[in-house]
Amino acid sequence: MDKFLQWWKRDKRYVTLVKSVLLAALPVVCCLVYCAAQGKTVGQVYLPASEWNDELFYYKQVEGIIHYGYPQGYFGFNESHALKLSFAAWSPVLVFPWVIWGLVFGWNLLSPVLCNIFLMALCCFLFVWLVKPDWKQMGILVFLFCLYYPFVRYMLSGMPEVICFTMVILFYGLAINYQKGEKAYKLALLFIMAGIMALMRPYLILFMLLPMYFWVKRSGARGLAGSVAVLGATGGLYAAIKHYLGAEYFTPLFFTDWITAFFERGILGGLRFTLGKLRNTGVLFLRYGLEGFRSGMAAGAFFDGYLALLAVLAVQSILDYRKIRPLTRLGRAGKGKAAAAAPEDKAEPEMTQDEQKKIRDRLIVEAHLALCYVAMVTAVLLMYKLTEGSKHLLTFMAAGIFIVALMETRFYKKAVFLGAVFVFFYSYKAVSAYDYQVPFATEPLRQQVEEWTGSLEGSMELCRENAPGFENVVIWVTYDNTPDGAAATAWQLLYGLPEGYGISCCEPEFVLQNFDSLKSRYLFCPSGGQIDVRCREAGYAQIRRDKTAVLYRLDEKED
Repeated sequence: MDKFLQWWKRDKRYVTLVKSVLLAALPVVCCLVYCAAQGKTVGQVYLPASEWNDELFYYKQVEGIIHYGYPQGYFGFNESHALKLSFAAWSPVLVFPWVIWGLVFGWNLLSPVLCNIFLMALCCFLFVWLVKPDWKQMGILVFLFCLYYPFVRYMLSGMPEVICFTMVILFYGLAINYQKGEKAYKLALLFIMAGIMALMRPYLILFMLLPMYFWVKRSGARGLAGSVAVLGATGGLYAAIKHYLGAEYFTPLFFTDWITAFFERGILGGLRFTLGKLRNTGVLFLRYGLEGFRSGMAAGAFFDGYLALLAVLAVQSILDYRKIRPLTRLGRAGKGKAAAAAPEDKAEPEMTQDEQKKIRDRLIVEAHLALCYVAMVTAVLLMYKLTEGSKHLLTFMAAGIFIVALMETRFYKKAVFLGAVFVFFYSYKAVSAYDYQVPFATEPLRQQVEEWTGSLEGSMELCRENAPGFENVVIWVTYDNTPDGAAATAWQLLYGLPEGYGISCCEPEFVLQNFDSLKSRYLFCPSGGQIDVRCREAGYAQIRRDKTAVLYRLDEKED
């Protein structure tokens, strides 16, 4: 008991606990306040009201994992499917916190939202406990957290971005804590976290560079060899997951033409191609950023916020390096006669070893994150469509906010600058409902989804034999041409599918070209479209129809 009391009083851990609890309450308060400002509650967040169709895939896949270990029908695109099991194009590792939540608390339409809020609250608690920020740093963190609207938007969604946010933030919290004690188990945890993040999304392997640096610094050549082995094993495991558990997407998830250019055109030709692509996409990147400033276009606004955070990280890294550089030169000069010939170094204000270490440790974290920022924006320019790639930058921005809050500041210039950027782009210019509006339930939509759910549960029989298989797959036709023009399919109604069913997102051209050889048992399309007409002409059994959509069974015909 005495040892516990000594541990509790050491470094005023009771104060740290109070700070941890206060910051843990921040995500909850932000979500409650936002919903209240809309005249709603968190309980009224309703995923079928969202326009983000990725949420449907994530939700139904997790539902299938919780109930059956894996979805009993394939998730894919134009009837593609994984070589093993039944996951879509993204790594199933990405949603493992949701699976744990669903196994413990059950899974319904509000579950991913509640889990996201819990994860962010837990992340805030653990970050403060690991880092032990002072009250000024706490104030800056609260200030920037509240103004960075994507935190609230993604907590109140069915997207797994918050899982990435929390993993990266906790990674840096543990890295800062490691620098204070350099325990071997903390280094091992850093490698494990970095490995999990890389298996979630491959570009997050950038964060493995930091524990690699720590290990090399700690153990020299042995640390380098071990780091390279861990890096290679992680990359190989992700490649295996992608190969065996990933379904082929409509188009490549990322472009590799700049890599193949080196094999096809030689080193100089490949270099010219890569630099030319960087120049062309870089110009488009800047145009998007300008459009974000003018009209609030979300992709451009994300680019602008990203560049603002990168500028702060880069400037602070330079300033911290300049603080310790004279000391480094002085240490080298002191080994010889040159020490007497360095009056400019002697003029530097003396710092204690603890102060030197504090600045050096902070510089390592700042410089690593700045390096990740540069590497990621380069990857976006070379490998992603800019509109889609912009959302991947949000994870880096979330981590940047927590690191910036720990920087030394006298007049709060960095916080004020970033706060102004966040308010301008993510509040004042946040005019797109698609990108910024939290989905709340409306009574007509809720009633429609519930009617479909009740109807489908009684008329769709899940086939457990030889699962996963196409017997448990519903084709979701993205849109179709109707007499009134092109009509998007009301895919939100697919939330009503029974547990375990897979969804194959298909283009209408694919369905029409392969109409007589489709593998899936069910087809879901707009009412009155060309595909609806073809299904009626073929005599396929109709399971349910309303004015917006219709669901057919393709292996059964009506009498």
